[in-house]
Amino acid sequence: MKILVTGGAGFIGSHIVDALVQAGHQVSVLDNFSTGKREWVNDAAVVHEADITDAARVKEVIAVACPEIIYHFAAQIDVRKSVSDPVVDAQQNIIGTLNVCEAARTALPVGTPRKIIFAATGGMMYGDTDIRPTPEQVEPRPISPYAISKLSVEKYLYYYKMVYGIDYVSLRFANVYGPRQNPHGEAGVVAIFINKMMRGEQPIINGDGTQTRDYVFVHDAVDAAMRAMNTQTLSGYYNVSTGIETDVNSIFDLINAAFDKKFTAQHGEAKAGEQRTSALDYSKISQETGWKPRAVLAEGVIQTVKWFCEQI
Repeated sequence: MKILVTGGAGFIGSHIVDALVQAGHQVSVLDNFSTGKREWVNDAAVVHEADITDAARVKEVIAVACPEIIYHFAAQIDVRKSVSDPVVDAQQNIIGTLNVCEAARTALPVGTPRKIIFAATGGMMYGDTDIRPTPEQVEPRPISPYAISKLSVEKYLYYYKMVYGIDYVSLRFANVYGPRQNPHGEAGVVAIFINKMMRGEQPIINGDGTQTRDYVFVHDAVDAAMRAMNTQTLSGYYNVSTGIETDVNSIFDLINAAFDKKFTAQHGEAKAGEQRTSALDYSKISQETGWKPRAVLAEGVIQTVKWFCEQI
């Protein structure tokens, strides 16, 4: 099958490209390399350097690649940047996605099967809620422009399905971590702590460190993304998570253990407006595809630390 991965040089996207190539698909990558790296792109993939905000270029790439499936993972991923500059966030995450949707609608030959698999957010989508693990039925209450843009895209994807027949799956990822992780993403604390400790610098825990997140290993996230393609009946939005809350203090301890406990926990000021808790219910995708998280957090952290240390 012909498949295009936007953001295919990035953290999750590059792992998806690897999995698609291994499965024997004809893979193209669209990336502007603002955060992704060329060396992460599988040699078997065809690379198109482009920015999703460039509508004409996106249309050109999709016309050439002629994909039956589009994995749309290109995005502005820095939550704090979205707060400081929501306009830029919307330009990249909303307008950029509309460019992809419009190109899928207009640049592909009539009769080409079309499906968009979108990297949404679950960790930031629902906000603080009393229902944890949080199922998809809970009304999203995003508290950052980043999460608002992701929710907006889901609404547009529904529109393109109903009006133009372009099917979609929106994967509401919890906090994905692992090799190739970008410290600016939702699970950035893992990469930030590892980078600091690798350099012998003291990591600082924001606030009291009891704020929780649901950490899902990147290989499990990729498995869910592959099942989204291979399960033809899958459509709509799905949490991809572990259902387990882990606080930042515990993340510090796990990473510190990998560095022989050289560091002691030090705390700084809490970040204003930071979400306090997050854990997502993954039963919906599990029931429809058989997907379940397999990685144990402690083992995933060790693999992540190993990868980061190998990059020195």
